[in-house]
Amino acid sequence: MPPKAKSRTGLIAALDVGTTKVCCFIARAEENRSLKVVGIGHHRSTGLRGGAVIDMDAAESSIRAAVEAAEQMAGERINQVVVNVSGGKPRSSSVEVEVSVDGHQIDDNDVRRIIDYARRQELNGERELIHCIPVGYAIDGSNGIRDPRGMFGGRLGVAIHLVAAQSGGVRNLRLVVERCHLDVEAMVVSPYASGLACLVEDEKELGVTCIDMGGGTTTVAVFEGGEVVHVSCLPIGGQHVTGDIAKGLSTPVVNAERLKTLYGSAIPSPSDARELLKVPMVGEDDEAAATQVPRSMLVQIIQPRIEETFELVRSHLEANGLARSAGRLVVLTGGAAQLQSVREAASLILDKQVRLGRPQGLKGLAEATGGPAFATCAGLLRYAADIHVEAAAKPVPPKVTSRFGRFGEWLKHNF
Repeated sequence: MPPKAKSRTGLIAALDVGTTKVCCFIARAEENRSLKVVGIGHHRSTGLRGGAVIDMDAAESSIRAAVEAAEQMAGERINQVVVNVSGGKPRSSSVEVEVSVDGHQIDDNDVRRIIDYARRQELNGERELIHCIPVGYAIDGSNGIRDPRGMFGGRLGVAIHLVAAQSGGVRNLRLVVERCHLDVEAMVVSPYASGLACLVEDEKELGVTCIDMGGGTTTVAVFEGGEVVHVSCLPIGGQHVTGDIAKGLSTPVVNAERLKTLYGSAIPSPSDARELLKVPMVGEDDEAAATQVPRSMLVQIIQPRIEETFELVRSHLEANGLARSAGRLVVLTGGAAQLQSVREAASLILDKQVRLGRPQGLKGLAEATGGPAFATCAGLLRYAADIHVEAAAKPVPPKVTSRFGRFGEWLKHNF
C-alpha cells in the first residue's frame, strides 16, 4: 500500500459532533507519531438527530461551547478541525479498475492516476465521497500487492473501498462547523475513527468488527488485511433505549437517562425483582408522588432494544457477505456500549468474542475522557496525525512560476 505513516507535527484538533454530545480534543503531534492531548471540551449536543443537523443555530451553539472549552484548557486557538460523519447514511461500495503503465517502472504518478480514476467512477450529485481507500493492487493480474511502486508491469489494477454519504447531510455538517469560524480539514466516518483509536494492528490484519454505539445511530466498520473494508450506519442508538424507558415507565426523559445509566442492564439478574427504584412521574413535581418499580421492569424494557440492535448488526453483516471478513472479534465503542452487560449481550447474539474498546496511544487523556464514549474523537486525532493516501490521491495543480503566469492567475481569481 502507499505509505500513510508519514507523520505531521504541531497542533491538531478533532471535533466529534454526535447526537447526544459534542466533543473537541486538541493535541500536539510530535515527530515520533506520538500525540499529547492538551485540550478537552465537551458539551451536551443540541440541534442534531440521528447524527444529522436539524437546527443550525442550536448545533452551532453546542459546537462553539465544546471548542471554546478545549481552547481554554489548551491555551491555544484552533482554526481547523477533523470532523466525524455519522449522519447522511454512510454507505460502502467497492470498485476495481485497471490502467496501462506501458511496461515502465511504476511511480507515485501512476498510483495517483489510478486512484483518481477509480474515485471518479462512483461520484454523483446525490452522495458525497468521504473516503477513497485502496485495499489491494495487482500488476498484470498478480493480486495481493501492497505497494506497487518501484515494480514493473504492463497493467496496474487497484481495488478501492469508497465510502459516501448523502450530500445534504454532509454539507449541513460542514456548514455548521464553518459557521463557528473553523475550517474542515477532513471528514471521517465515526466507526472508522473509533477503530483507529481502539484497534491493535493484529486485529485489523486478521479481521475485526468495530461497532460504535452512539446516541442516535449505531455505526459499524469491518477491518481486514489492515484496512477498513466496509462501513454502515443503523438508525438506532442509546437515545432509543432512553425513549423506551421514558414511555414504559411514564417518566421524564432526563430521569429515564439517569435510570438507564445508574441501574440499567442488557441482561437480567436474579436480584432484579428485589431491588426497587424510585421513578418520578411525568408532570409531577412532588417527590412523594414518585412510584416504586422493581429493577426487573427496567431491564425488561432495555433488553429487547439492545437485542434488536445487535440482531440488526448481525443481519447486515450476513446480507453483505461479511460474516467471514468480520472475523471472530468484535470491539464495542460509543457511549451506549458502557451500559451494564451490553458486552455479554453482544457476545450471545453475534456469537463472537467481544471486548470494550478504549482509546490507545494518547498521552494526557484524562480518565473521565478515556472511555468508549470518546473513542471517535480520539480516532479523529489519530487520523489527522497521519498523512493518508487519500490526500496523496488528490490531483495537485501545477505551480505557476512565470511572471505572466502569476498575473494570469491573479486575473482569474479577482475577476
